Amino acid sequence: MDTRSRLQDFLPKLVLSPSFFLILFFVYGFIAYTAYLSFTDSRMLPSNGLVGFDNYIRLWSLPHWNRAVMNLAIFGTLYIGLCTVIGLGLAILLDQKIRAEGILRPIYLYPMALSFIVTGTAWKWFLDPGVGLENTMHLWGWESFRFNWIHDRTFAIYTVVLAAVWQSSGFVMAMFLAGLRGVDNEIIKAAQIDGASSFTIYRRIVIPLMRPVFLSAFVVLAHLAIKSYDLVIALTGGGPGQATELPATFMYSYTFTRNQMGIGASSAIIMMIMVFSIIIPYLYAELRGEDKR
Repeated sequence: MDTRSRLQDFLPKLVLSPSFFLILFFVYGFIAYTAYLSFTDSRMLPSNGLVGFDNYIRLWSLPHWNRAVMNLAIFGTLYIGLCTVIGLGLAILLDQKIRAEGILRPIYLYPMALSFIVTGTAWKWFLDPGVGLENTMHLWGWESFRFNWIHDRTFAIYTVVLAAVWQSSGFVMAMFLAGLRGVDNEIIKAAQIDGASSFTIYRRIVIPLMRPVFLSAFVVLAHLAIKSYDLVIALTGGGPGQATELPATFMYSYTFTRNQMGIGASSAIIMMIMVFSIIIPYLYAELRGEDKR
């Protein structure tokens, strides 16, 4: 290999090396350091006193953490389920080649362009009984109308679900619409010739062919659910009480507010394990599928 070929081979590596080392240090380095802190007695400041798995044992004995995990289970289940159903329904609607598709598609996708902070703030105004929907109904003469979920400990978590579904369902719709447009039309035409109804075609042929899209949507939504922080902070602040506390808000609270850095770090590692438990099987399935092809 001559000098020019060697230079052409080495130059891309040289250009990418600063980014590689920065990611290695600021991403994986800090992950490793967080894992180390989870085994120490760190409180307001990092400490080198090792305590083994004590922080993890204390973490799972805290009612605050157990409530956050339970809220995540409720939020994640409803968030993933509703986004999937609504996104698929909207995608099937737009797949009918309706006239208004060019207008409806940007409308459905627009919420995803907003940050979760903006979404949380907007929905906080909308749901606040003093200035939002309830107040508007009262001004219109419907004095008996009540909708104070955002201040109710039992229903507050569902307001977070509403805001999150509103923001993400359009993105899921785009994923499903791309999957629908990728289905071979010859298969659909053959089913139509055999007399199959549109409902049967979607239920028996189209939707089963979209299993990879369903899996991708699940991975993306589950990842967003686990790391949800800014939406909760902007919408409810984790309250009322701890009614909308999630692991991400718990981690921030214990690390930076309650000066329990060791417990906060252990909760961060648990969240990372949750994310990896979703992503690793997905990557394995994708790589295995490529090997088979």
